[in-house]
Amino acid sequence: MATIRASCPTCGDVELTTADVRVRVCLNDNHGDYRFRCPICHFTVVKGAEARTIDLLVASGVAMDTWTLPAELGELHRGAPISHDDLLDFHVLLSDEVLLEEAMQALLNR
Repeated sequence: MATIRASCPTCGDVELTTADVRVRVCLNDNHGDYRFRCPICHFTVVKGAEARTIDLLVASGVAMDTWTLPAELGELHRGAPISHDDLLDFHVLLSDEVLLEEAMQALLNR
């Protein structure tokens, strides 16, 4: 099993095995990172990595996960962005059972 040297922001350089490191790659844009749990402070460390680094880690035996961007990023959005006042109004609506019931009925009757 290969030894991998990485850097924890708290503890500095640490030595890991391939089983201690995991790689993630986005299938949409090939952005990659790797993560590990520091053997000293036990915090999870995530670091962005170029394709060359990802290839070296995977070739060394590090497991790789893939993921995709959420489909919602491609949706068209209409109207103004949600404001702070909108959030406060929504909070009031959720805490008032009568207003919440009225809003739910309005949605059902569309």
